[in-house]
Amino acid sequence: MSRVGDSLNVDLAAAVNNLFNLPETMEKFMFPCFRAHDDHHETRGVSNIIPVDILDTPNEYIFFMDVPGLSKSEIQVTVEGENTLVIRSNGKRKRQDAEDEGCKYLRLERRGPQNLLRKFRLPENANVSAITAKCENGILTVVVGKHPPPPKSKTVQVVIA
Repeated sequence: MSRVGDSLNVDLAAAVNNLFNLPETMEKFMFPCFRAHDDHHETRGVSNIIPVDILDTPNEYIFFMDVPGLSKSEIQVTVEGENTLVIRSNGKRKRQDAEDEGCKYLRLERRGPQNLLRKFRLPENANVSAITAKCENGILTVVVGKHPPPPKSKTVQVVIA
């Protein structure tokens, strides 16, 4: 009986883990060029569930990420390899200290990211030399410029004599 119970616990734990990984799983199939990297050794204990919106405009890709409670000095935006955008932070949200006055929290729901690590494989036309980032009002905005498209080849009709 305990083996069946253990089996159910393992299956339940796997199902819960799959549920938390659903955004990354969907991302791999829907947006293969922007899929998050699978560096499991780097992401243990790291919050990867921070949602990211990616806007594709004619001249740039724009990433929007909520980073409540983090200052711009606690966030690093880098490019690894040739085309991997990396957003990370080791910052911690500071809570209002109510213990000094004999107060205590009755509910703590607003958990900020303890560690943040998101990696995105950029498309070939991304200009990694033209990346800017700003953090205002708890929203990180990363702008990645695009290389201009290659000139279209011109077809000339030649009359055969």
